[in-house]
Amino acid sequence: MSTPTPLILASASPRRRELLAYLGVAFTVLPAEIDESVPESMDDPVAFARHLAETKASAIARRHRRAAVLAADTIVVADGRILDKPADAEAARNTLRTLRNRPHEVTTAVALAYESNVWVDHATTCIFMRDYTDEEIASYIASGDPFDKAGSYAIQDRRFHPVDRCEGCYCNVVGLPIVLTQRLMEEASLTVLDLNPPDLPPECYPCPLSEPANISNPLITW
Repeated sequence: MSTPTPLILASASPRRRELLAYLGVAFTVLPAEIDESVPESMDDPVAFARHLAETKASAIARRHRRAAVLAADTIVVADGRILDKPADAEAARNTLRTLRNRPHEVTTAVALAYESNVWVDHATTCIFMRDYTDEEIASYIASGDPFDKAGSYAIQDRRFHPVDRCEGCYCNVVGLPIVLTQRLMEEASLTVLDLNPPDLPPECYPCPLSEPANISNPLITW
């Protein structure tokens, strides 16, 4: 029997910790501190997200060579422009108005660094926002919730519930596509300590967690 490899999640996001736990694996958390500022000239947002995820994983892997390191980066893109975490209430308000009653894309890039190799992949989900009011925006901003989130919103927020429809992987929008993450671990032939059988958030059923998945195609629509 193979000795389990220590797994490190290079993220401070509580949402990614929760999602990785659905895979039932043991892991520790060690956030990577890198420059995540978006360049003024950005021709390929997806390539930028993949670069950040790989940079995060590699930064921690260089210090923990016996471990496997998992990192991710989530971007919200509208009209080809990355909508980053808001710097203040005005930025959050402008972003939420921009996204209102229209579609946009959310991409999460995932990188797994293990034994001097790095596997990188990404998932993209199309999100259709509802026609929420300015008063709802103000109330949501007052809650403080938008300020640590790309795009200034959380798809899982039950009170604001900004999303009308989701085409693609729900977990991808929250911050870590579970199927893609499992697939990267399988591609790396990674053996980690299993604590529980894999599970899924209730929003994800049905989802081919234990089957090969074509992430470029929608897994679920609601």
